[in-house]
Amino acid sequence: MQTELFFCSVPVTGMGQQVGPYGVQDTLRSGFSSVKNELLPSHALELSEKNFQLNQDKMNFSTLRNIQGLHAPLKLQMEYRAARQIQRLPFLQSSHLALDTLKGNDESISFEDILNDPAQSEMVGEPHIMMEYKLGLM
Repeated sequence: MQTELFFCSVPVTGMGQQVGPYGVQDTLRSGFSSVKNELLPSHALELSEKNFQLNQDKMNFSTLRNIQGLHAPLKLQMEYRAARQIQRLPFLQSSHLALDTLKGNDESISFEDILNDPAQSEMVGEPHIMMEYKLGLM
């Protein structure tokens, strides 16, 4: 008599994109999973506040389209996309100065400007390993 074992996999939410070869989340690369991200907003205004910048950009693009035509918001979106792609190596902190200048955030001081010191960042790692991971060699 031959017995067969069947293993069934139970889908677990929050396993993230980084799953290792044994089906376990790669915590070193993707960080800890958080239940807080999967919860519904606790207040009606929380979702509105979370999407404030996106709604502001949509309104600005709509106004720009009505005033200058269809080409103006398309050109600005292409410039935003190009400025987002400019970054330093993965193990160095990137300031995205060009994107801040395009959006007009370079003249304002916010929470991140004061308390986002790169020297206190937890994103410290081995430069060679981080570059190999980004290039897909690992």
